[in-house]
Amino acid sequence: MARRATSEVLPGTLDLLILRTLQSAPLHGWAISERIQQISEDVLQINQGSLYPALHRLEHQGWIEAEWAVSELGRRAKYYQLTVSGRCQLSIEALEWERMSAAIGRVMKLA
Repeated sequence: MARRATSEVLPGTLDLLILRTLQSAPLHGWAISERIQQISEDVLQINQGSLYPALHRLEHQGWIEAEWAVSELGRRAKYYQLTVSGRCQLSIEALEWERMSAAIGRVMKLA
């Protein structure tokens, strides 16, 4: 069986990955997807068709806020950062992820 080089993010995890990626510093959209791909060692790729709707949804929910600035390439880019509410949501979602991944791990080990 051939191994796929990259994978789409599991449903329901994109928001968590974005929030976690923005925890340390504001980033523009392309940098968010690049950072996730880099940290996952090229296993996860976030396509633009999923990323930008998720960013807009998170912004609408008040978990991130955006500001226009000049990118490292000298272009205008929208930089996203966590809000206080977003930091709280990240904690909630991280705990839920730990709970779910532990449960799945138990089933994979014991079933």
